[in-house]
Amino acid sequence: MPEEITKLIHKYLRHDKKFPHVWCPGCGNGIVLGSLIRAIDKIGLSKDDIVMASGIGCSGRMPVYVDFNTLHTTHGRALTFATGIKLAKPSLNVITVMGDGDATAIGGNHFIHAARRNLDLTAIIINNQIYGMTGGQFSPTTPYGSVATTSTWGHIEHAFSIADLAVTAGAAFVARGTVYHVQMLDEVIEKAIRKRGFAVVEVMSNCHVQFGRRNQMGDPVTMLKWFKESAVPAEKAAGMGHDEMKGRFTIGILADEEKPVYTEQYGKIRERAVAAAAEELKK
Repeated sequence: MPEEITKLIHKYLRHDKKFPHVWCPGCGNGIVLGSLIRAIDKIGLSKDDIVMASGIGCSGRMPVYVDFNTLHTTHGRALTFATGIKLAKPSLNVITVMGDGDATAIGGNHFIHAARRNLDLTAIIINNQIYGMTGGQFSPTTPYGSVATTSTWGHIEHAFSIADLAVTAGAAFVARGTVYHVQMLDEVIEKAIRKRGFAVVEVMSNCHVQFGRRNQMGDPVTMLKWFKESAVPAEKAAGMGHDEMKGRFTIGILADEEKPVYTEQYGKIRERAVAAAAEELKK
């Protein structure tokens, strides 16, 4: 193993306590974890200044493996815990890691309003288009016609785009990557963590056991090839028509705006309230 990788493992992972991990061989979650710790290392953040929160599911195990301040919370509630942490101690870098079902089904309302408020949080959503850990049920991102344990004759609901939802809801920064395009994933996660405001990175990942196997998509390598062939960089996609993009998806930065940050505005309100109360006491 290269020395550089060994250093990152010993610096950022609980390598002597929590491994081997529980993810299936070939799962994309490990690739996301690698991108995350490389981004953090490049930024140079102190481990004590990072809090990682997750919900339930395969991605929910990630805080168990990193040597940060961590919370493994309840299903769909990672953003609510993260909001409380950020409001209580705004100096912390708060990162949430969620799955597509965790973030946008039971946690969908929290996700929409975190984006609307522009909370100063980083949300990494690993989208494998299915509930992986809990039995292979369809999720809000399962494609129409796909097979899952709860749609054995083909899924009749239409999927929505997590990234497009984040843009529409008002997130300051939105990007999409895949576990095949690792260098891009490193870069967009780094930019998301540096961003002031609510930053979302949707990561298209493979669940070859629950989704790929049922939908004849092959092994992990075959699914990674599908990401390679189906992903279109945002710059190129801007010049393509609807028919050309059919069955494909955009990767790269989809939104990057400067907006008032909720946690900063909340701090100002508190200061004004405290000052007003002090004035009242003087009377």
